[in-house]
Order: sequence, then structure tokens, then C-alpha cells
Amino acid sequence: MRIRTAAVATTAIAGALAALTAAPAQADEYSSALKVRGIQYDAPGRDDHRCSGGNTHQEYLTIKNYSKSSTVNLKGYVVKDATGNRFTFTKNHYLQPGDYVRLRGGRGTDSDAKNVVYRNNCNFMWNNPGDTIYVYKPSGARADVHKYTKSGNDRDGNGYIQFHK
Repeated sequence: MRIRTAAVATTAIAGALAALTAAPAQADEYSSALKVRGIQYDAPGRDDHRCSGGNTHQEYLTIKNYSKSSTVNLKGYVVKDATGNRFTFTKNHYLQPGDYVRLRGGRGTDSDAKNVVYRNNCNFMWNNPGDTIYVYKPSGARADVHKYTKSGNDRDGNGYIQFHK
């Protein structure tokens, strides 16, 4: 009986250690006030990535400052997808508590008043069947991450998924 009890105890300890080591990764992931509110991963209409007349600008990622008291400067934050497409906020863009910004594809004029920043790239960043969204702090630490699939997350089929309210 002692051998069996020792094996059960060892298995329980290994399981507990695995749970403890997994917890910080998830905790780090959500330690930021800045989170992905939602994504329009499939621009309405037929995908057309021409800079003039295309619909890349209708694809966007909404990032929100969920802090109740701190302003967040987006400068240095990085947004990536699963295949390594990336966008780095290179200019100061301040999000007050509860404020948001839409990171849009295509070309346009960034505007604090209209809460929009353009990637200045006319290629689509987000894959319609599914993708993973990564947001990194300027320090390189992960701020938020979400994996989605069209079939698993977009119940009404409108190309938009909400993650945080």
C-alpha cells in the first residue's frame, strides 16, 4: 500500500506543480489594463486589399484601457498575429481610463479625437478562418492574447468577435 500511496502522492504533487507553473503565464497575460475588446476580422464584402477602393480599412482591432484611474500611452505597444504580422505603435497615443482605439488596416490619418490608428498597410492582417491576437507591452511582456475561429467564436457570422466588454 505504501508504494501505491507514494505514487498517488507524487502524481498529485506533479499536477499541483503543473497548475502553479501554468498560472503565472495566464496571470501575466491579463496583468495589463490594456486589452482586446473585439475584432472585426472579416471586413464586410468581398476582400479587396487595394489601397484605393479596397476594404482593408474595414478590418479593425479594438483595444481598450480597462483601468479605472490610469492613462495608458500606446507608444511601443506591439500587436501581432499567429504568423508574425505585426504593428508597433510608434507615436504617442494616450488612452484615458475606459477609452479605446481602433487599429484599422489600410491608409488613413491617425486621430485621437476619432479613436483611430491606421496600420498604413493595405494587406489584411487577420485571417478569416481563425487567428491569434497578441498584444505586447513596450517591455515585451504580454498584455493580452486571444485565439479565435470563425466557426467557434462568430456565432452570428458577421465577422466581428467581442472578447472583453
